[in-house]
Parts: sequence; structure tokens; C-alpha cells
Amino acid sequence: MSQTLPHDHIKPFPETEQGKKEQVAEMFDSISGKYDTLNRFLSARTDLIWRKKAIRKLKKDDPKQILDIATGTADMAILACKLLDPDKVTGIDISEGMLKIGREKVEKEGLTPKIELFTGDSETINYGDNTFDAVMVAFGVRNFENLEKGLKEMLRVLKPGGQVIILEFSKPRFPAFKSLYNLYMGLVAPRVARWFSQNKEAYEYLCKSSRAFPDRHDFTEILKTAGFADTGFRALSFGICCIYSGRKEN
Repeated sequence: MSQTLPHDHIKPFPETEQGKKEQVAEMFDSISGKYDTLNRFLSARTDLIWRKKAIRKLKKDDPKQILDIATGTADMAILACKLLDPDKVTGIDISEGMLKIGREKVEKEGLTPKIELFTGDSETINYGDNTFDAVMVAFGVRNFENLEKGLKEMLRVLKPGGQVIILEFSKPRFPAFKSLYNLYMGLVAPRVARWFSQNKEAYEYLCKSSRAFPDRHDFTEILKTAGFADTGFRALSFGICCIYSGRKEN
């Protein structure tokens, strides 16, 4: 039985009776049309650099079957195809609105034969044990309703020796930079988001969930509890986000 963590209870719309999973799906459906534009603007396109660095950690493994969890608009799936040349990338997400945008991007890139996107729940993955050579998640695990359950599902569908790569926001450690980051995430980003999408709550949730998320060594300990071996992390851009990794034992 997977335990719930304090972070699991952070929801986009706490005043409603819906569960976190349903709220997250509704939130991303509502911002899907402007999600990519807003992401690139708020990060000054740095998120693309982070994604590429995360994907390149898989290069030595030469994975042929990759699962992209919380694929969203398929940024990671598309980049993985270009950087790793796998046989197939399967993307799953609970937001059909995000998947619609993702499918349009995949078709535009001419990658329909290599990328398949499905509505799917990261905590109940609809694939058998030992199916994928690699699993990746970018900015998605903080949205899980039960983080440990989702991680255990990743481990289950990974082949023995396979690697998981997780890209997620973290809290900067340098005091001066930390203050600027908190000001930006708490005040600037939600206001810019409101100008773009009229959904300030979505980016306020991003700020709250990022602050509450167990990062760095705390998260690698959770990976170990879920059953992963050879866990580690690498901080990027003064600690704004981290690449986490782990393996399924042979």
C-alpha cells in the first residue's frame, strides 16, 4: 500500500470537492491552447534546454521503447525521437486537451509513425510488467494524486536495468537567488499567466505544488522507497529544477 505525502494534497482548486486528479485534468484542459507559449515565455525557453539535458541521460542506454508519462503537448516525446531515435515513444496524459495539441505537433513534425499519445493515468498504467526500456516524466510528478503509487507503476512497467528520468522544479539554495525565485514564482508568474490565459489559479497551483514538492535528496529517498536503485539528481540553473534518475534492478 502506497502512503500519501503532504504534497499529494495540494490541489489546483481546493474549494471544490473533486479529487486532485480530476482537478489537474480540468486545469490543463483549460490552459492547453496557450500552455506551450506561456511555458516558453516564463522560462525564456530554458525549459527546452532542461528537457534536452534530461533526455540525453538516456543516450547510453539506447532505449528502443520509451514511455513518456504526463506527456502533455508531447515536447519530451518529440525531443526523445530526435535525440535518441527510438523505435517507439508512447505518451500518456490525463488531459485530453493537452493531448490534442500534442497530436497536432507530432503530425506536423512527421513523427506519427514513431509517437503514439493516449489518455492514461500515471498511477494505473495500462501496460504490462517489464514493457519499456526507459520511462521519462517532465514537470508531471508533482501533479500525481499519489506520488509513491505513480513511481511504483513506473518501476513495474520498466524492463530490468531500465532507467527512469524525471525533470521537476526544485527550490534554489542560494539565499539571494532563492528570494528572487520566490518573488517571481509567487507574484510575477501568476500575473503573466493571467494575461496570457485568464487562469491565474493554474500558475498559483504551480507555485504552491513546486514549493511543497519533496526535492533533491528527499525525492531520491522516495524513489528508493518505491523500489528504484542507483538513484541520483543533478540541479540545473541555480537549482530551479533538477533531473532525477533511477534504475530497475536486474
